Amino acid sequence: MGSSNRLFNRQRTVHEILGGGFVADVMLWRRGNLTMGILLVTLAAWVVFEKSGYTLLSLVSNVLLLLIGILFLWAKSAAILNRPAPPLPELYLSEETVNEMGAFIRAHVNDILSASKDIALGKDARLFFKVAGYLLLTSLVGGLTDFLTLGYTSLVVVLTVPALYERYEDYIDSYTILGYRKMQQLFECDKHRHKVWCFEQWRCGKKKWSFLVLS
Repeated sequence: MGSSNRLFNRQRTVHEILGGGFVADVMLWRRGNLTMGILLVTLAAWVVFEKSGYTLLSLVSNVLLLLIGILFLWAKSAAILNRPAPPLPELYLSEETVNEMGAFIRAHVNDILSASKDIALGKDARLFFKVAGYLLLTSLVGGLTDFLTLGYTSLVVVLTVPALYERYEDYIDSYTILGYRKMQQLFECDKHRHKVWCFEQWRCGKKKWSFLVLS
């Protein structure tokens, strides 16, 4: 299918548009087991939070309490029975890792602050309306559902819609472009009819005015 028959005349594939890396592989089910695992884990978390009444803080606290309790008893029993200690990885953050994380966070925070300053000073009206629209949409959606359900639904959409589009993109692009061209034709017809109607109204008005002048 040529680029002229693609939406927006795009040249790149869906995988390339999504970055072509690990995240794109997960979103497009190139790593199906991992994608399915993410969906199942998030579904389980949603069920736990929605049905059990747990909050994020209480759940994390209970999981950590259970984990350190098991490791503590394991280590003590291993010392008494002359068994090996729990095989824990080295819990250490290198200075290089911390610097990379700090630089990444700093760059993005500075970008957000710079954009916020431009909006506050009225330098970028387009960005202002875009941000205002997103915030309004978020407010409307947030009023219809809670944050947890919204997050899970968004994740399901992100992990299903791109993959379905990539699989059926020929059909989707063809029918979308066909529908767009039909809408253009209808719009042109309506515009032509409106011009004809305006001309008829003008001609009738001119005849009426001529008749009044002659009379």
